[in-house]
Amino acid sequence: MPISQMHQDWQELLAPQLPKLAEVLELVEAKQDTVPKAENILRVFEISPKDYRVLILGQDPYPTPGHAIGLAFAVPEGTRPLPPTLTNIFKELRSDLGDDMVLSADISPWSQRGVMLLNRHLTTDANNTAAHLDFGWAEITQAAVSALYKIHGDVLVSILWGQKALELKPFLGSSRIIQSAHPSPLSSYRGFFGSRPFSECNKALLESGLDPIDWSA
Repeated sequence: MPISQMHQDWQELLAPQLPKLAEVLELVEAKQDTVPKAENILRVFEISPKDYRVLILGQDPYPTPGHAIGLAFAVPEGTRPLPPTLTNIFKELRSDLGDDMVLSADISPWSQRGVMLLNRHLTTDANNTAAHLDFGWAEITQAAVSALYKIHGDVLVSILWGQKALELKPFLGSSRIIQSAHPSPLSSYRGFFGSRPFSECNKALLESGLDPIDWSA
């Protein structure tokens, strides 16, 4: 996906980072078997930051070919079996808001409902987790998080799962932060299960006079 396909608001907010972004995309282009597909790498930036009111921050894309679609934790509709991390997210969603919340197992509509599904690193090698950590994505996504907070201020609600996500906590000012362990099988039992992030997020939005998120999937 060329930079020009990013929403104009993001292009303006991230103008100082665009040369770096171009360099990172060149590194990605030189690699083989990168995930997600090129047209989905910057998908999260197709929507104006003004239309997001919640941030969910992940680490890097699913390495399994065909799973990553440019939105953190999301997979194509109909994917079976689901990645274990997404399975755990749905387990917590059902526990938090009810069994009827998960029907299609597609969370990509969340992005149209005000949720920015952002990974710290937007690409990796197929079948190789965290392969692009030194490409420079962290600098760009840090700037994106700072820009999102600049627009929304303290009414922004951020859901931070895991240590990598928590690294950006200092860039979220005094906005509402909901944090826990990462939902991956390696850490989900260390505080992710039972954290009720979805109802806690909607509670925070309502307290700020904003509409809650429809978390159905």
